Amino acid sequence: MSDPQVAAVRAGEYADPLSAVLASLDESKAEDIVSIDIKGKTAMADHMVIASGRSNRHVGAIADHLVRHLKNAGFGAPRVEGLPHCDWVLIDAGDIIVHLFRPDVRTFYNIEKMWSAEAETTPQYSN
Repeated sequence: MSDPQVAAVRAGEYADPLSAVLASLDESKAEDIVSIDIKGKTAMADHMVIASGRSNRHVGAIADHLVRHLKNAGFGAPRVEGLPHCDWVLIDAGDIIVHLFRPDVRTFYNIEKMWSAEAETTPQYSN
């Protein structure tokens, strides 16, 4: 094995997929990384990770690196949507959903606000 990163990943460096995702994003120089615990808010996943790339090319490179990283770490092959345009790439890694955006697209959709907001316990009515 000539690539030291692949060797480290295969050596079982990561205890769980979330730490592997966050490490991969950091290595790829993703920006504004946010991890949101959505356990109990939805059945689709336990964690949502949102990050930005500086350009379409950077978003695509981050996504490609993340997919290879997860495979090499033994967490399987995630499903990927949005790679042709790389404005918004969604990576479904089972219990972790990763959203990679260009900064202006991330600002437009602002999904971290939607998923971070705590649900109100009592309905509010106005007359």
